[in-house]
Parts: sequence; structure tokens; C-alpha cells
Amino acid sequence: MDKKITWDRFYTENSKGTFKNFEWFFGFQSIKDCILPLLQSSAGADAPLRVLDIGCGTSALGPCIYRHSGCAVNVTCADISPVAVQLMQKHVENTPVQPCNPSSSLVFKEIDCTELEEHFEPKSLTLILDKGTTDAVLRSKTGQTKAGQIVSQCLKVLNPSGHLLQFSDEDPDARLLWLEKEIRRSEISAEVGIQELGVIRGVTYFCYQVTPCTFHH
Repeated sequence: MDKKITWDRFYTENSKGTFKNFEWFFGFQSIKDCILPLLQSSAGADAPLRVLDIGCGTSALGPCIYRHSGCAVNVTCADISPVAVQLMQKHVENTPVQPCNPSSSLVFKEIDCTELEEHFEPKSLTLILDKGTTDAVLRSKTGQTKAGQIVSQCLKVLNPSGHLLQFSDEDPDARLLWLEKEIRRSEISAEVGIQELGVIRGVTYFCYQVTPCTFHH
């Protein structure tokens, strides 16, 4: 589940016929109340907020934030699969999305989320979204290591008042312990919060919110 070739094959198979956004877990409507208020509270008078959706696949999450955020956002939808990135670029070119704020922007990039530092300045992002990406990586053979690298990389590129939101069906007893362990390993102080999103199609989902601390242990 962490190999580029696997996802290239998956999105190639899913792209036959009419394009349709593929959503892991759920779509934007289920989590917009977690995302939009956070952006609104982070908005300042200066530059647009920088938002990153890691492992975006062909989800409409990034385009929906671009379309619905009242404050200016620079949304980057990133995926390891060039097939997914090209499908999304082509879809947006064919059916343009109008932003709520004229200063907002939307881009799609091929990025390995274990290497975010190569693409973003330290402490430059306001919000990072991880909808099922860590869950998929954890289910692979090298999952624990790679998933830990994702957390570490996210903490390095998040600004001090930024947030990493992990959407998952993993039980808090397991995910909270794992997140706290990876945060300690990263040597960047951060706090973890949790919000139960409710039951969707018989599965209970959670939002794990990781926020860098301005103090040091």
C-alpha cells in the first residue's frame, strides 16, 4: 500500500470511463466543520494560508476547500502517484472550480509525503490533511517506519500555530499512543487532540489533531 506502482495501477483502473472523484472513508461534507473553522481562526491580513492534502489521490477534498474557504488559501494536493495527479489536473481543467476567495489557488503535485522538506520551507504550512493516507501506509510491510516519517515531516513544515489533521478509523487507544511516540521521536513538541466524527456507513471515524507547541519540554 505504500508503493507508487500500486497506486498508479489503482488509479489507472479507476479512471476508465467517465472521471469520478474517489473518496477514502468519506467526502468533504463529513469533515468540513473540522476544517473551515480552523482556517477561519488562522486567517490573517497578509498572505493566503497554505494548505496541503497528502496522499490526495483523486479525492475532491482539496478542490472543495479551495471552493468553500472564505479566507484565502493556497491548496496543494499531493500524491505519490503521477497518474492520480494528472487525472486531477485534467479534471480541473475540464471542469474548472471557482474559489470562494479570489486570492486562493489550487495546485496538484507529485510528492512523496515522507519527503515534504524537499518541497516546502520549514514552518510554512498552516494546515495538513491526511485522510486515510497514514492508515494505508501503516498496513504495508514498512508501514510503521514510513508513517512515522510522515508525522515527522509534517511537524517540520507546519508553522507553530498550524495543525495536522489525521482522519482515521483506528481506535484512539492505538492511534494516540502511536502518535505520541512518533512526536517524541521527531523531537518537535506537539499536542494531540481527538474528535469523534461519528458513524459513517457502519464505521466510527476520528479526527486526530496534532498541533506544534511553542514551548519546549
